[in-house]
Amino acid sequence: MIGYGLGDAGTGLAATTLGFYLFAFFTCAAGLPAFIAGSLLMVIKVWDAINDPLIGWLSDHTKTRWGPRLPWMLGAAVPLGLSLAALWWVPPGGVAQRTIYYVVMAILLMTAYTSVNLPYAALSTELTTEKRIRTRLNAARFTGSILSGLSGLIVASLVLNQGAAGYLLMGRITGSIAAVSTLLCCWGLAPFAKKAQRPSGQSEPLRLQLQRIRGNGRFLRVLGLYLLLWFGLQLMQVVALIYLVQVMRVPPELSTWILLPFQLSALVGLQLWSLLANRLGRVITLRWGAALWIVACILSMLLPPLGDDASGLDMAPLVGLIVLVGLGASTAYLIPWSLLPDAIDADPSKPAGLYTAWMVFSQKLVIGFSMQLFGVLLSLSGYISASSCSGALSYIAQPTSALITIRVCMGLIPAVLVVLGLVVMRDWPSSVPTRSEVTH
Repeated sequence: MIGYGLGDAGTGLAATTLGFYLFAFFTCAAGLPAFIAGSLLMVIKVWDAINDPLIGWLSDHTKTRWGPRLPWMLGAAVPLGLSLAALWWVPPGGVAQRTIYYVVMAILLMTAYTSVNLPYAALSTELTTEKRIRTRLNAARFTGSILSGLSGLIVASLVLNQGAAGYLLMGRITGSIAAVSTLLCCWGLAPFAKKAQRPSGQSEPLRLQLQRIRGNGRFLRVLGLYLLLWFGLQLMQVVALIYLVQVMRVPPELSTWILLPFQLSALVGLQLWSLLANRLGRVITLRWGAALWIVACILSMLLPPLGDDASGLDMAPLVGLIVLVGLGASTAYLIPWSLLPDAIDADPSKPAGLYTAWMVFSQKLVIGFSMQLFGVLLSLSGYISASSCSGALSYIAQPTSALITIRVCMGLIPAVLVVLGLVVMRDWPSSVPTRSEVTH
């Protein structure tokens, strides 16, 4: 469990820092317009999606004494750390030169990211056939992800007061953590990966893959749930820092610290939902977490901004809101991935790499679309990007249309997506464990 939990630490750290800070970095430290920043985030996710099926197929067909997954993770660990560090550098030149640099670095980063994350995710199905242990593995996975994300937020809070230099320092620190944690995961899982299930290794054309996916109704529903929840979660992550500084008027030097309660509450939520999922069933647990998430989204639309002389007590409702978001949104980490092995088991061939690849492929396409949509909406609303950056994000008085757009992206759109996710799962077969499974 410890070894498996470390596996998502590197990629989870990358995902957290990219999700919370990259849009702000592009529009503040790098001085890019919101439309270009959104387009860059879309390019990152689209390329990340494109390489998923290829790496999934190659991973399924890799044959070594350590199994098909570990060699990919081991080979990509150091490139992951190096490219994550390099992405946070502001190169000389104008907007065009910087845009080209970030496109190249993003392609390198996301290739390494997929080479680690996709084989790693497939291992949750192949290490064991027991649902109870699979749920625990996914809880360990996202516990490692959230803890590393928390470390990334702490690092950011300590160094981002330096502006562009702080972003580069954050990249170097988080890149080192990502590489080391991935290498430790490979070392810890090596004995178990030798004994894990192996994919069939049969070559399957794209047309047959699509037919296989279309014929697996369980997978399509898990995929629908996953896309809806992660669209909402990713949108809230990208908006969060902008929402805190530009809408809620949180001082920029405090804004990075206020993101910490989200990560902490998500960590608590993972343990809570994992326990409830094994006792009450995963779909019932999803409904409880989704209800908290929807309430938090509604409150984010209504919460008034802080005054100029706000005290710590005045910030308590905002911190409480962030905690509520973290508790509810942690179901997006755990529930879809704990349901995926059930969908894979419904296929006699059980090609875990293929299903994992297509699940992640679809997720990244949807997230890429959401990032582009956010950038376009901000540009159309009249959002003003900073010309210089002394911290993580500089406060600029924004037009009312931009403030409304930010609130809609933080609250209304995610709430609708979570409700649609519940609709997708409304008649999923009951998965309440038996008494013997709970006490085993």
